[in-house]
Amino acid sequence: MKKNHPFHLVTKSPWPILVSFSMLNFLIGFINLMNESPLLFYLSSLTMMINLTQWWRDVKRESSIKGDHTKIVKEMIKMGMIMFIMSEIMFFLSFFWSFLHSSLAPSIEIGMKWPPKGVTPFNPMEIPLLNTIILVSSGASITWAHHSLLSNKLNQTIKSMIITITMGLYFSILQWWEYKNAPFTISDSIFGSSFFMTTGFHGIHVIMGTIFILTALESILMMKSNYLNHISFELSAWYWHFVDVIWLFLYIILYWWNK
Repeated sequence: MKKNHPFHLVTKSPWPILVSFSMLNFLIGFINLMNESPLLFYLSSLTMMINLTQWWRDVKRESSIKGDHTKIVKEMIKMGMIMFIMSEIMFFLSFFWSFLHSSLAPSIEIGMKWPPKGVTPFNPMEIPLLNTIILVSSGASITWAHHSLLSNKLNQTIKSMIITITMGLYFSILQWWEYKNAPFTISDSIFGSSFFMTTGFHGIHVIMGTIFILTALESILMMKSNYLNHISFELSAWYWHFVDVIWLFLYIILYWWNK
């Protein structure tokens, strides 16, 4: 049936409900992982990635093969991404608010001192500073990739995206090492809770952003995206810049503030 409108009415798909159940099992498995029972976590991670891969495959087919993503559909997709990033800003704002509330007016429960007694914060001039340089540099490389793609220089686009992905993975490895050698834990007062919740969720966003850019790179390599049609890459770049900016605030408030 031929449509007489510029909008895209999605067809029935099993992937949303399957991804929802996979995410539910993933979170339950993550809790079990803390109790040294990793099986559900690994299985749910695998099923979630399989379901997401199939879902993204269908979306790419709708865009590149079926031509369902008209100009107005792309504008609405971009608007949806903007609203999503705005909600993420509010999400991190709540963590910053909690940390500043506790640090600017320490309560008697933590000895009216910040950082609380017995808590030794990280040196902001060591791994945190290196991670800052890495993320800022990755923001430059993803911008290089964007301008190269607009100029139809695919080799430069691919190289700069690989550099960005590599730096994202490097950041995640360094954060894991930092957690492994942390002088305090998530249970060490409001300082430990706020620190690990904020940096942990940011770390998850870095991993998500790395996967996002990786899928955009796959689209370019498979010729599903080009200098005229590259919305997946554009949205991944937006998301990566958001992750960069959040880290700068995080570095200043959670690391530099307590030096």
